[in-house]
Order: sequence, then C-alpha cells, then structure tokens
Amino acid sequence: MSKTTVYLILFRGVGGKTQLPVKSLREKLVEAGFENVATYINSGNAIVRSRLKREQVITTIAALCRKHFDFDKAIFAPTLNEWQQLIAGNPFSKAASQSPTTVHAALLQDIPDREAVARIRSYAINGEAIEVKKRIAYLHTPNGFGRSKMAAVFDREIGVINTARNWNTVLKLAELGAPPKHDPCKEAL
Repeated sequence: MSKTTVYLILFRGVGGKTQLPVKSLREKLVEAGFENVATYINSGNAIVRSRLKREQVITTIAALCRKHFDFDKAIFAPTLNEWQQLIAGNPFSKAASQSPTTVHAALLQDIPDREAVARIRSYAINGEAIEVKKRIAYLHTPNGFGRSKMAAVFDREIGVINTARNWNTVLKLAELGAPPKHDPCKEAL
C-alpha cells in the first residue's frame, strides 16, 4: 500500500471572472476521496492528502472541476516536500522576510527558454529581479507586483503554463499542509 502524500493544489487563473467557490470545492474534494482537505482564500489554493500518484490527483481534480464548476484550466500539484524545497530555494529570502508581498514564486509546467527569461528581465527596473531554478520562477518586485512591467509581461513572455503565488500565500500553504504539531499538554487532559 502506498503512503499518503500531501499535495498542494494550485489552480491557474482563479480570480476576477473565474471563481472556484471554496466551500463547494472542499466538499467535492472530500467526496472524491481526498483526506484532510483544506482551502486557502478564494484564489485557487487547496491542500489534500492522498495515496494516489500526482497525475491521478490532477486528473481526478480536473474532472470534478470541469463537472461541478465549469473550470478547465491548468492545475499544479506539488508535494509538501517539493513546496518546502521551493521555500528553501528562494533567492530573494531576505526581501521575502521583510516584505512578503513583493516576492512571488511561479510554478512552471516546463523549463522556460533562457531567451524568454532574458526578455522578462529586460523589463526590470528599480531593484526588480527574476531568477529561474528549473521549473520555478522567483520574482522580486520591490515597488509592487501590480505596478511592475516585468511582472506584467511575465505570463505572456515566459512561454510556459504557470501559476504564481505571493510569499505570504507560499508560507501559508506550507503551514496548512504541515502535519499537526504534537501538543503534550492536550494529551495530559
């Protein structure tokens, strides 16, 4: 029997006109057999535990999203361990600790062309930066993501399907996916 794996489910393109109602999504994920289901804010984030392989998890969730929510966009499912490696690999960790909304991590479906990254980097001004490590892009936009030309061209220029989260969300998802902390005081009661 395979072990249970924690997957962070990241939906691409949720927000604005595209919504995934979190209460209904949680209910459908539980009905589909996922364990310890949690969602975080109304922008396409869920945590599930499952014995299924990653591709089966994505296929199952994609099918229920098409059926119940008319949602048919990319879904990423990193494991909790992979997410912790993403956090540890942040080249902008100092900036993230001081101002977490200025740092974003984007999961990439494939490794992007160096030329694409160079084009994006050419838009960087006033301390902005992008670093790509395999299939993760880290963006630092010290003057705000919404005001950054580099961030504005990222999705169009990167050339691969992606989904990004700001550092506050990155850390919150890691916290939600972590096993409950052992509390010896509760055992004594």
